Amino acid sequence: MSEIEQTGSETGQTHRFVLKKTVVMIGMMGAGKTAVGRALAQLLDVPFLDSDHEIEAAANMTVPEIFARDGEAFFRARESEVINRLLGGQACVLSTGGGAFLAEANRAAISARGVSVWLDADIDLLWSRVKHRDTRPLLRTADPKATLTALFETRVPEYAKADITVPCAPPVAIEQMARRVADVLVSRPDVLEVADA
Repeated sequence: MSEIEQTGSETGQTHRFVLKKTVVMIGMMGAGKTAVGRALAQLLDVPFLDSDHEIEAAANMTVPEIFARDGEAFFRARESEVINRLLGGQACVLSTGGGAFLAEANRAAISARGVSVWLDADIDLLWSRVKHRDTRPLLRTADPKATLTALFETRVPEYAKADITVPCAPPVAIEQMARRVADVLVSRPDVLEVADA
């Protein structure tokens, strides 16, 4: 049983969480950044934001449409702008696109004003989650699994620079992963405190 589960069920008390910094979910496409991030935000009772959705809302276009019309460089510039804006707001859980953490400027901004959490999933788990979806612009290639593997090998050393790493080892159910992340965050009182309700 996790520390988060124990705080309520074993003591009979309810606890509330005080989030002091924005938690930025990073990792490969298919790692669960959005699903786990949303569940974590619900657990901590804080807002959940997704940088891709914020970009889409501002542009009135989908991410694949932005890639097709304006290219990846344009998208990455807008992504950095959005991440900086969101880091300046209320502490929340923020899910980012798989490439966001690769930019040194984004890593610096996240480290200075939030905390990065890498959902570390292996290539087999990632492929099992993305292979049947056509919503990933970077995987629209002749051999999407090879493309994913190449991205994985390039990006993992950058993701390893995250403040916190949470392995996506079984069980990987969304709620269990959210509790796993919360358990790690509680060990960082500069990020998350548990207080009696």
